[in-house]
Amino acid sequence: MSDTPDYRFDTLHVELKDHVATVWLDHPPVNAVNTQLLLDLTLAMDQFGQDPAVRCVVLTGRGRVFCAGADLKNRGQMLDAPGGLAQHSRRTRELFHAIRECPKPVIAALNGPALGAGLGIAASCDILLAAEGSCLALPEVDVGLLGGVKHAQRLFGHSRLRRMMLTGMRVSGEELYRLGVVEACVPADRLLEEAASIAGQIAAKSPVSVQLMIQTANAIEDMSLRDGYRYEQDMTAQVARSEDAREARQAFLEKRAPVFKGR
Repeated sequence: MSDTPDYRFDTLHVELKDHVATVWLDHPPVNAVNTQLLLDLTLAMDQFGQDPAVRCVVLTGRGRVFCAGADLKNRGQMLDAPGGLAQHSRRTRELFHAIRECPKPVIAALNGPALGAGLGIAASCDILLAAEGSCLALPEVDVGLLGGVKHAQRLFGHSRLRRMMLTGMRVSGEELYRLGVVEACVPADRLLEEAASIAGQIAAKSPVSVQLMIQTANAIEDMSLRDGYRYEQDMTAQVARSEDAREARQAFLEKRAPVFKGR
């Protein structure tokens, strides 16, 4: 029996190649977040984390929109169900954490608008890229909702974020690049190529080192300088004892490319 999960989902399309899992949000017409998408993407992230064949994840959207946020068409039905809002809120929180806590790096390739919960998904990723014509926004003020501001704080400064949440202002891919929120803003037909290039570089590194780096970066994010650096030093010692680290040092001395086994 194969240990590789069967990556088949109702609202996602997944392709695995060269240790990179490319995931398309596939909930037409605008990849709005409904219950099934929340469940599918959370499960996919947990499966990627445990699959040794996956070393990096690229997350993008099918069509012209990355993710339009909450599925407002079904929101009334969800609110009417006993415990419906609490369940939806919990599922949304857990999705963001599943992305952020995935031990494999996640690259957000913003093919179009990422709004509300879509911004939360993007902000939970490790690296962001944008296509020309994409944007990030918090439009909740226009539809009687609120949310995503805490996640957006990881991307934007005080004044810009307050303006976004109070006006629904959309920040274009070009502006995101100017602000340093995304690594690049490229034509739409080059977006996945750019993401694959970065993902390929990551996938070529030691899986042990990469996973401990992600764990460390997440853990120290809210620590003091002293505590954070001490934690990082402890993780450095753990990495140094791995078989991959020994192979990296030997390959450096022998002037050859390392062959990592993820141990």
